Amino acid sequence: MLFTKLNAQEDPELSVGGALRFNYNYSSWKEGQKNRGGDFGYDLFRLNVNGSYQGIYIDAEYRFYSRGFGGDFLKHGVFGYNIDEKRKVEVGLAKVPFGIERYNSHNFFLNLPYYVGLEDDHDMGITYTYNGDRFEYHFGFFKNAEELRFGSNTEASSLRYSYDIVGRNKEINQVNGKILFKPDNTPKHKIGASAKYGGLYNLDTEENGDRYAFAVHYEYKTEDWFIKAQALKAGFNPENAQGQTRNIIKMGAYGVPYEVASNFEIYNVGISRIFEADTRLVKHIELYNDFGFMNKRTPGFENSFMNVTGILINSGFIYTYIDYAAGYNHSWLGGNFEDDFAAGNPDAKWEARFNINVGYYF
Repeated sequence: MLFTKLNAQEDPELSVGGALRFNYNYSSWKEGQKNRGGDFGYDLFRLNVNGSYQGIYIDAEYRFYSRGFGGDFLKHGVFGYNIDEKRKVEVGLAKVPFGIERYNSHNFFLNLPYYVGLEDDHDMGITYTYNGDRFEYHFGFFKNAEELRFGSNTEASSLRYSYDIVGRNKEINQVNGKILFKPDNTPKHKIGASAKYGGLYNLDTEENGDRYAFAVHYEYKTEDWFIKAQALKAGFNPENAQGQTRNIIKMGAYGVPYEVASNFEIYNVGISRIFEADTRLVKHIELYNDFGFMNKRTPGFENSFMNVTGILINSGFIYTYIDYAAGYNHSWLGGNFEDDFAAGNPDAKWEARFNINVGYYF
């Protein structure tokens, strides 16, 4: 981590970090790749900037992917103010307080909520956080998702990290609330509930629909074990033009959109076991399994599944994820990408990707 004093006046501070990652994958549904024995290539380079001056701080992360994965974009970036040791306010491309944070999973691929915009999501707005000994409160108002074009009736871009609504609808005026209870006055147990409600502005009808999601979640963490479990319900009610279906909504990230069912539940659970090694090459090892099930409420739509079994090897600054990620009607795991999280394919079969991601974090 690089630490730089900008000047001596009131001690402004700036730290710059980041990561460089490479990826190997071998996918069951890619015959050419199987014939080659998989592929190994560039994943990302990222920069993290943290600074503070006169009580105001900045926290930002910019990511550089290949052009095929959307190119480069801001993952998150906020100005913040610590009111006191327990309370803070942040403004900008801020973390949306919903569900288990930071990730609802242990593996490199995250879990099903991420692929429908409900895990590690960031939108444009303001958040308030209170972190007490027994309770945590998180509230947010988000004017919209990342807006890159500012046109009168311009569709939202899919050039982003977290999945947001794109196509002929736009996310507007979203409110979020989350409460966490720590019953034993330690971070060992966290019992929580989250809710969000917002508008959907349709570019064709110029009318507002709405959307909602709520979840209950639980975390258990010790030095050796980490368990995460969550159940959520989400619905989207767009005011589309006549003749356009309301059973799907379009979402996008990494430069490419796809369809998502407009009414569903997701249930997921993950468990990990941490082993301390503390050798010259390995500091600790984490074994995990994350499972997710998406129950679509539209008749005729096929449900989606995801399961990832893997190991994380920590070697100081180097983190290596070795994952066996399997999916059924999953856009990133063997599907046709376009409608796996919507109508899906009744003749789909489980597909899997063996993946190794190696990253140097500085």
